[in-house]
Amino acid sequence: KSAVVIDIFKGKTTPVEVARQHDLTVAEVERWVEEAERSMENGFRTRPRDVREQYEKELQETREALGDAHLQIYALKKYRRLLDDEENS
Repeated sequence: KSAVVIDIFKGKTTPVEVARQHDLTVAEVERWVEEAERSMENGFRTRPRDVREQYEKELQETREALGDAHLQIYALKKYRRLLDDEENS
């Protein structure tokens, strides 16, 4: 897909020619081109710093969720031990 779209961008071929060569519809090939254009626009908008900040934020949220889960497991184990102690008394 990407090689075909690059050739279209470079003017080496057209969506009509690609569709004919690969037994596709022109609409399919044009969707590939539109998808590539959107991806490029998003790529140009996203700066590496933005990506790093997003990664750091998601990492922190994951660590917090893991900490919460750890505390819940700890509390459930302690509660279970207390119940077992009561049953054994």
